[in-house]
Amino acid sequence: MEAIIDALTTGQYFAAWSWSDFAGMGLVLHIILMVVMSLRVVSVQRNIGVTIAWIAVLYILPLVGFFAYILVGEPMIGRRYRERMGQASLLMNDMAVRERLIFNQGQELLSDSYSGVSRIGTRRTGFGVFPGHQMQLLTSPQTIFNHFIHDIENAKRTIFMEFYIIYPKGQVLDVLKALEAAVKRGVECHLLVDSVGSFSFFNSAEHRALERAGVFVHQSLPVGLLKTLFKRSDLRNHRKIVVVDEYIGYTGSFNLVDPRYFKQDKNVGQWIDLMIRSVSEQPVSIATAMAKVVVTDIGAENNDNLHALHQRVNSYTRKLYVLNPTINDINSRIEVLADETHDVVPEVGSTSILIPQMPAVDNVLAQLIPSAPQLTAHVIYNTLVTVIHRANKRIQITTPYFVPDEPLSGALVTAAKRGVDVTLIIPEKVDSFLVQHASQAYYQELLEVGVKIALFKGGLLHAKTVVVDDDYCLFGTVNIDMRSFYLNMEVSLAIYTPEMVAQVADCQEVYLQNCRFLSLEEWQQRPDSQRLFDNVVRLFSPLL
Repeated sequence: MEAIIDALTTGQYFAAWSWSDFAGMGLVLHIILMVVMSLRVVSVQRNIGVTIAWIAVLYILPLVGFFAYILVGEPMIGRRYRERMGQASLLMNDMAVRERLIFNQGQELLSDSYSGVSRIGTRRTGFGVFPGHQMQLLTSPQTIFNHFIHDIENAKRTIFMEFYIIYPKGQVLDVLKALEAAVKRGVECHLLVDSVGSFSFFNSAEHRALERAGVFVHQSLPVGLLKTLFKRSDLRNHRKIVVVDEYIGYTGSFNLVDPRYFKQDKNVGQWIDLMIRSVSEQPVSIATAMAKVVVTDIGAENNDNLHALHQRVNSYTRKLYVLNPTINDINSRIEVLADETHDVVPEVGSTSILIPQMPAVDNVLAQLIPSAPQLTAHVIYNTLVTVIHRANKRIQITTPYFVPDEPLSGALVTAAKRGVDVTLIIPEKVDSFLVQHASQAYYQELLEVGVKIALFKGGLLHAKTVVVDDDYCLFGTVNIDMRSFYLNMEVSLAIYTPEMVAQVADCQEVYLQNCRFLSLEEWQQRPDSQRLFDNVVRLFSPLL
């Protein structure tokens, strides 16, 4: 024993080790680490594609894969955030009960073919189907900005806005000025903005000016070095919601950016987006559901917000949900919509497409479906796969990023084999190299069964719409990729009224006129090296 201690203190014990001994021990530690991490991945992940992708990363790039999985491998939104979200949701639900606002209603309004689909959303979100909306599809940035500014300028009580990106250039500045003016009139304005998506906004003079004016600006899912140890930094708030006076609501793919100034260095053209404006005089509507989502999201961000929400709910709940707005208020907004049915002048450049401004549609039946990791399961994904499987005539999907998993791509393939007319409308060029190639890896199997792939040539088509048959539409913020389905906070509208579904389909038809259709023969003529690269990237597509 004394000899061993003496050897250790003099370094002779380690000197006796050779490089092969160290290499052998390193190999043993590597194997143990890989086995432990593989077991962790298999036990935690529920998606087979995600599981295989992570195991591939761990074995191909062991050290990088280990730290990557620790940081972003599991959808941890944070224990404290989940607790605050639960408390905020409970506060809002209790208030709704006191005010006799019933959100999980309306199943009887649907046909049998969609009642089951609707229940998927109701079960996970608490929102049912709401009738009696007047909705208008807004198809150009100018129209969207005009409606934003008009409704902000006519707001009487509250404005809630929630965006992934605010880029304070161009007409966005007019919207921000209108918010500052609204505060001066006594309107309470809240702006919830994603910390990463709007990083430049939070460091801008415009942000400081809003706060000085009295606008409540909240940072959604803030990031930091310490925070990454307890939650994933790439879980983002991708929602786009505007609520004015609790009976006017907007959602869609449109970030608060002017496309003439946004990401013009990416060589993909201007971003092309859609929004839907919804107006209802019902006590419970899409707008009140949106308000509930935004208020809950704000309350979950930090303890101060949660405390403020608690005080608000227990003191003057009518401020959050104003029942029975005057009919004159409603009519003033309907008249504005009815007057603006002229064609929109096309932008000069890559977005020179003419989409006629759509008239408002009355008596629309719709359901709001918000989703969030670890909070609502995969409600939008499950809804989408279900409606694809029940489609009878057609499926038309517009999405900027198409990276499905096997069940979703299989649902599209099966639908085409059943004789359903399946059309996929995607940009010819996107702003992500890896996403572009991961997407292309799915084209062969889709083209072989007759799926039409239309490549949009007029810019980065950022709209996210799914039309099924003639009587169902999913419209909102969700891309057809695993990040949107599993990692981001998103929101979609399920629309059940054929007249409104037809407007979205008409808009898709205009997009199709500016597309080139990819043929199977053309795709099969690609070099083998390109096909191999796409398939390699596809292995990691669940992680993109």
